[in-house]
Amino acid sequence: MISRFAIVTLILFFLSAIFVIQSLSFHVPLPLIGRRKVTIGLVTAPIMAIMILWASQCLGVTQIRNGIVGTDNIKPYNIIILFISFAYMAITLDVTGIFQAAAFWVSNKGGSSGHKLYLYLYLLLTLISMVVGNDPVFLFGTAFLVHYTAATGLDPDAWLISEFAAANTASMVLFVGNPTNVVICEGFRINNAAFTAYTILPFIACSIACYLVLMLQYRSENHVPRKFKASGHLNPREVLRDPVSAILGSIWLAICLIAVIVLSFFHVDAWKVVLPFAGGKFIFDIFWDHYRYSTGKIPKFDENRPNVADDRNVAAAFRRATSDDMQRDSAPQSIHTLQNDEDASANTPKQFESSTLPYLNSTLQRAPVPTTPPRATTPRSIREPRRRLSSKYQELAAHFPTFFTALPRLPFILVPFAFSQFILIEALEHQGWIDIFAGWLVTASNKQIMPVVWLIGVFGVILCNISGTSIGATILLTKIIRASNFREDTARAAAVSLAVASNIGAVSFTFSASLGGLLWVAILKDKGIKIKQWKFAMWNTLPLIAMTSVGLGVVSAMMAVLY
Repeated sequence: MISRFAIVTLILFFLSAIFVIQSLSFHVPLPLIGRRKVTIGLVTAPIMAIMILWASQCLGVTQIRNGIVGTDNIKPYNIIILFISFAYMAITLDVTGIFQAAAFWVSNKGGSSGHKLYLYLYLLLTLISMVVGNDPVFLFGTAFLVHYTAATGLDPDAWLISEFAAANTASMVLFVGNPTNVVICEGFRINNAAFTAYTILPFIACSIACYLVLMLQYRSENHVPRKFKASGHLNPREVLRDPVSAILGSIWLAICLIAVIVLSFFHVDAWKVVLPFAGGKFIFDIFWDHYRYSTGKIPKFDENRPNVADDRNVAAAFRRATSDDMQRDSAPQSIHTLQNDEDASANTPKQFESSTLPYLNSTLQRAPVPTTPPRATTPRSIREPRRRLSSKYQELAAHFPTFFTALPRLPFILVPFAFSQFILIEALEHQGWIDIFAGWLVTASNKQIMPVVWLIGVFGVILCNISGTSIGATILLTKIIRASNFREDTARAAAVSLAVASNIGAVSFTFSASLGGLLWVAILKDKGIKIKQWKFAMWNTLPLIAMTSVGLGVVSAMMAVLY
């Protein structure tokens, strides 16, 4: 019997998902600090839903505790520690400029052939996302593509959608590529190496299908021309800011991944391996930056000189490449002279202008580092400490640039969001909804492998769009599959199907289908490029249908051979 508490719980769960998909903002007057913008969205909506459910006795302390500590071998805090630790190593590697340098090198290889360059960039972004996940790809790849398409006059839509699809699809290969992968590994007790063995073939099929559909979709010369005027030779060294950290960071990350895979055979939790590696990388970053600062290898702190954003270097490299193309005898400008060339930056065309990276918590407001005086209405007792704090922050950021550049880019937003999603789904289970949904799945599939693969896969893709993000959809479906009491082979087939769906489901109709999608659209907005929701959905429809069909088809074939 469905009670009124169960109905309220389900309604609030989907209401919170609606506000995650489309946030609501309004201004509230507050004492001393004036009017402030309040947003009911990604973080606040699920938390408010939990508070209402708790106040109405739809859930209790037990469900909140279970949502934090975990049940059924799924430990939310393990997942968060693992993902943020790995993200730190990946993002600090990106800070060195190694990925931007790789993009420059690939662009030179592509030359003026649009089709060749489109393929090369797709392969590059796929390979990087396979190893470090999609967030670093969005951080460097989006800025690069915005500047490249502006410098060459290319339509950015085809190139940006290709980046988005490649990065999200490739994140299914390694268990650390996406938080949903970690949920699946823990929920179904899948070995980390076995996870890659199960997903590598669906990934290859999905990646090839996606590329072919993208080329079909953007076959017009207006999108991906056969020939175009390249922006000149791009020098990868100009954006490789720290070669030593790039080499050591790559080796360190590779050792970490190997250690995680090997130790998984001895049933050692992945976070117990990744966290110490992240700590070691942090210690190296601090000591190495201190050495560079002390020896003058990086600029000293100056209050009167603002920090130069990372992607400003990319824009400058394109300007020099374009200038060199027209005037070959001009001497190449060192990347470091940008910091003393504010007049030249002021005269830059608008398409090269960029706001300061990085982005705080992927999609929320940036960490404010005030460069203009506060409003006169702000009391002096608040204004002065704020100014001193800002100055101290900038001084530390100049001294330890690697850590302070990576820190605001870390997905801290995952912490409250993931915990709230676990708690909300614990509330659904407490009210009996998980058992009800599991009964529907058993009835529809008759506990047969092939129907389960397609039902979980298709509904997984759909739920990525209507249940907030892929994280919520994965947690919910993991609970439903476990409650269905399938045979081991059927449960394993469902897990692999869910792994495919939770990654390709991000290439979907709503930006919020993944946290990476919210980061991607926030970066584009910062660059002055606005991709409308309907256009985003339109461009993703064919790739999503192709990947869903091909990916689940491969999973079905694998299960037929294995079982």
